[in-house]
Amino acid sequence: MAGRKKYIETADAKVVKKMHAMLEMDANSSWWESLLDEIKTDVETALAESEKGEVTPHAEIQKRYKQWVVK
Repeated sequence: MAGRKKYIETADAKVVKKMHAMLEMDANSSWWESLLDEIKTDVETALAESEKGEVTPHAEIQKRYKQWVVK
């Protein structure tokens, strides 16, 4: 959980809104079951990495890839 909190604290408002929307989705919806197994594995891997604190702040990613950032 600490990894998620760290990410949320460094994320921009748009990302936080998207995360909030995902968390608010109905637990009974079948969107997860409709995903390919490969995608589920990727999501689970990303969450595990996040929980271990293996994250990169959004601002750092923007600096690295500033040529693709649209303002």
